[in-house]
Amino acid sequence: MKGFEEKELTAIITKEGKLFSTFNPETGVASQGKTKKEAIDNLKEAVELFFEDDPIGLPEREVVEFKAKVKIHA
Repeated sequence: MKGFEEKELTAIITKEGKLFSTFNPETGVASQGKTKKEAIDNLKEAVELFFEDDPIGLPEREVVEFKAKVKIHA
């Protein structure tokens, strides 16, 4: 049986209508759920499946967090 490695990854959560959408920028994997907890649980499962299908590991991506003010025409 293979060993397991734990990784700490990013989850971006947004509310879209009645659903919560989640996105993991390190892998490009996304999911959704009716609650935040369900959306996060679904994302965890999807990311685990990503690594199961791609045992090589994370693609080379740099994730940078930032906030910016933008002008939006009304």
